[in-house]
Parts: sequence; structure tokens; C-alpha cells
Amino acid sequence: MDTLAEINIKGFAEEFIDPTLDLFEEIKKLKKEKNAVILAHYYQEPDIQDIADYIGDSLGLSQQAAKTDADVIVFAGVHFMAETAKILSPTKKVLLPDIKAGCSLADSCPPHLFKKFREKYPDHLVITYVNCTAELKAMSDIVCTSSNAVGIVESLPKEQKIIFGPDKNLGAYVAKKTGRDLVLWNGACMVHEIFSREKITKMKERHPGVKLLAHPECEDAILQMADYIGSTTGILNFATKSSDQEFIVATEAGILHQMQKDNPQKKFFPAPPESNCACNDCPHMKRNTLEKLYLCLKNGLPEIFVPQDIIEKAVLPIERMLEISSKLGL
Repeated sequence: MDTLAEINIKGFAEEFIDPTLDLFEEIKKLKKEKNAVILAHYYQEPDIQDIADYIGDSLGLSQQAAKTDADVIVFAGVHFMAETAKILSPTKKVLLPDIKAGCSLADSCPPHLFKKFREKYPDHLVITYVNCTAELKAMSDIVCTSSNAVGIVESLPKEQKIIFGPDKNLGAYVAKKTGRDLVLWNGACMVHEIFSREKITKMKERHPGVKLLAHPECEDAILQMADYIGSTTGILNFATKSSDQEFIVATEAGILHQMQKDNPQKKFFPAPPESNCACNDCPHMKRNTLEKLYLCLKNGLPEIFVPQDIIEKAVLPIERMLEISSKLGL
């Protein structure tokens, strides 16, 4: 059982679903009946994105849900995202379709080990990427996103010493952009570490002029090739505004669904991984299915609980980030 979140799974089990059911209609009925809002990250399967009320990045979705009058938040994403929704909406019921939907990046930074790591640098400010557990957020001074990380670091005095975690690739990108000497935690996202520079080069040769769009969680060798580096929302917006017609996308392949919907006349290619497997699909994100979403709404389970003391501590670095972002217009 999770050491941070008390997960209420009593009575939750696999159920038979009548194959004749129109799950889209049933989910819409349950959503209205329970006054629920459905959030879907860009990396979810197309059916879930299409049924969701809001689609986007993890923090933006949690902020959007907090503004609604919904009693129930169903977060089709991964565990840390549902925790963030609970932090920002502590009085709302937060559900996660599959309780085993974790995150390789969040898992790469166990809070008890990070605590010891932090103790080695007592004069350092701790900035953590939002893709981490609630407990890690509670240990932080400022939380950041992939789109505002550079601006957050640049807003601090140059003499300020900084620990950045848990993503070493995003941290290295921020250090390079800001010229700051950051102490990095050695964590990473399994999906963003597998793209092949060689295969991308060959793909660019087959498609002259194609633009490479990359998430800053990718390794530096990929980022050096990129025509644009940004968050999932940033990548989507860049492709929409660009006059170019073909793009290679170096992030989780689920985003291609929205990119294609918004730009039906353009072509999008998922960046090829080192191996021949479907490694640019996050296995954790894809644990959620339309069937599990239906059962989640029907049964009101699995529910995410975050201890009150963690909520109170974790919300402070998020608020500090939002304050800095607002002042800087990030």
C-alpha cells in the first residue's frame, strides 16, 4: 500500500461490463448524476481524451478542476497528478481510474532518499518539477513545470544555490539555458529517455524540412537536434501556429491525437525509440481505459487521499510558483 496516500479500494474489483453498453453515453450520465468533472492528460488513449471535459498538462488540469463546482474529479492520468488535484481541491473527491497508474519519474525519487539528499545541501533552495509525489512537493521550496522552470530559476538571485529534482534531463536543460550550476537529482522519465538520435536523423533525411519538436525531459542529444523544445501544451501550440506541415514529435505518443485533431491537414510522426517496441507509449498512462473510467465513476473508486499535513505543506511551493509566474507573466 502507498506510504503517502491512503487508497480506499474496499469493494473495488473487476466487474463484468455489458458489451452492448454505450460507454460514452453511460459515462456522460454518471458524470451528470455525480456532478463530476473528467480530466484527461494528453498522454491518455484517444477515447478518454474525447470523453474528457478538459484535456491538458497535469498542473493546468488540476487548476481547471479547482475552479469548477464539481463534487468529484476523475483524473485520467497517473497517481501524482491525482494527488496534485487533491492538493488544490482538498474538499473534492478525487478518483483515479487505475490505482496502479504510477510514473517512472516520480518513482525514481523516493521521498525518504530525497530527504537525505537534501540534508547534504542545507543552504540550497529546493525546486521540484511538478511530476513528483505530494510528499516530495511538501519538501520543496518551489514547484515548477516544464514550461516555467527556466523562468523560475532565472527569477532567483544568481548567488542562490539550488537543488533541482527529480528530472535530471529537465534540470540539465534548465542549467544550460540559465547558466546556473544546479545540483541535480538523478531521476528520469522512461519514455523520454529512449528516443534514438540515429533514427530521428534518418527520418529527417526521408522528410526534408520536417521539424523536430521535443519535450525538455528528453536527453540532451535529442534536444540539440530539436527545432522547438517545450511542454506538451507548448508542443501542441507550436505545431498549430507553425506554417510547416510535417513534424517529428519527441514526447509520449498520446499527444499526437490532439495534434492531429487540431491540425488535420498536417502530418505528425512519433519520434522513433532505440528499440522496435512501442516505448514512446507510457505503460502507466495507458493503464487507464474507457472501461476503467466507467467503473471508476460508477463505483466512486479508487479514491485518492492525501494526508492533511502533506496538503498544507505541498500547496505552499505550488502557490509560490504561481506567484512568481504571475509576476513574470510566465
